[in-house]
This record gives sequence, C-alpha cells and structure tokens, in this order.
Amino acid sequence: MLPTTRFAPSPTGLLHLGHAHAAFFAHRAARQAGGRFLLRIEDIDATRCRPEFTAAILEDLVWLGLDWDEPPRIQSRRMSHYSATLEELTHRGLLYPCFCTRGDIAAAIAAQHGPSALYPGTCRGSTDAAARIAAGEPHALRLDVARALAITGPLDFTDQIRGLRRCSPEAQGDVVLARKDIPASYHLCVTQDDAEQGVTLVTRGEDLLEATDIQRLLQALMGWPEPLYAHHRLITGPDGKRLAKRDQAPTLRALRASGASPAQLAAMAGFPLASEA
Repeated sequence: MLPTTRFAPSPTGLLHLGHAHAAFFAHRAARQAGGRFLLRIEDIDATRCRPEFTAAILEDLVWLGLDWDEPPRIQSRRMSHYSATLEELTHRGLLYPCFCTRGDIAAAIAAQHGPSALYPGTCRGSTDAAARIAAGEPHALRLDVARALAITGPLDFTDQIRGLRRCSPEAQGDVVLARKDIPASYHLCVTQDDAEQGVTLVTRGEDLLEATDIQRLLQALMGWPEPLYAHHRLITGPDGKRLAKRDQAPTLRALRASGASPAQLAAMAGFPLASEA
C-alpha cells in the first residue's frame, strides 16, 4: 500500500524551522514512495488561532516548494463530526463530565501521595452531574481510561524509527476529550481526522510519542484503522532546546526576509533539495 502522510500545523503563529522539518519529513515520506501528502489546519482553539496565520502557513509551504493532494482540511469546520464521536463515547459510558477548575485539579494532585501527578478522577462517578449540566455549569469531558482499556485490552503500535512499542495510556490518567472552552480536544480531532482522511503513516516530532498511546486507545474504541508512525527528531536551537513559537523561534518569514532561499531553508531544516544535495 502506498503511504498517505500529512502535515498538520496549528495557526497560532508563524512557521519556524521545526515546522519546516516536519513538513519536509512527511512530504518526502509520501512522495519518495509514490504516495499522497495531505495538509490539515488544526485550528480548534478559537482563542489562539488566527486566519492570517493560516494564510501565512499556506504561503510559506508553497514558497518552500511543497504541494498537497487535496484541499487542506480545516478542523474548525468539522466540529459536528467530533461531537458525534463524543456522543457515541458518552452513550457507551466511556466519558464523564468534569467540573473541576484548574485550581481544584492542582489541589487534588498536590494531595496525592507518591510520584503520580495525574488527575485523580474527582468527578468520576459523580451522582449530581446531570443536574449540574442542566444548570449550565461549565464542564469538560474526560475519557475513563481504565474502563476503555477493559474493552480494548493491551495495545501497541509500530514506529518506523523506534520499532514496536507497548502503549501505556493509563500513565496519562483520564485525559480530556472536550475542554470547557473548546468542544473537542487535540487527541480526538487528530485521531478522527487521520482515520477519515486515510492517513497510513503519521509522521511528527518525538515530543508527541506519548500522545500516540491515547490515540491508539481511541482508534481501538472506535474501530478506526491503525496507521504506522514515525516520530522524528526535533530541530533545536543553539541552546539545545527544541524550537517553539512560545520561545520566539526565528520564523521562516524572518529568515526569508534576511535573504534565505527555499533551498537554503530546506537545508537548514535538514532536507537539502535534490538540486542542492
């Protein structure tokens, strides 16, 4: 089977070299095998995402010489699809409403004994949840991971770089699948979109390796296909820290403005163009 890969940035800022590395990695994994490359804009966080950043992402990728095989998928236009999945999981008794504030959660975690720093399931099994929801109290939706694992059994996944890996989603506690301020979470949206778009090889940074455990759990619960994975290295700055928007990593636009060519930026991102190699 020919691979289908994707690059899925969030338009919360401008792209930097780390994004360029991820985009080239996914693009080449598809193109060198004669497969498909998709672009997805993960803009579910309406408080941070901006349309001007989406426009800049598209422009930067075209300038780098990257192309994709169908119109970009825009997650904010697909909320009804994610809501339907949340309703199904709720109907199956796998989600529960969580009314805890950040302060509540911090206090509950601080009260735990031992090395664990996980949400302790304060709202799991609550008897007044329906009344609180009816009263309009804000709440998130958490996945009952223990109940989910009782259904799926042990899980693993194959990473082309690291080999077969056993999943431990319980190590992350009952993760949020819908926040109080955002109707669907990263875990849910990315996993559902990968399934619906036919992504067969998920390429992304190694900082998201643990996220795969939760996403494999969702795949097993929903009967979605299991893709292969490739969690690649991260591009780091002179201080050895990974490049990040919050640390004001130099953007592709700034590097372009300083005179860098697409070929030079590709080489800086670890992917020299064939004509320059």
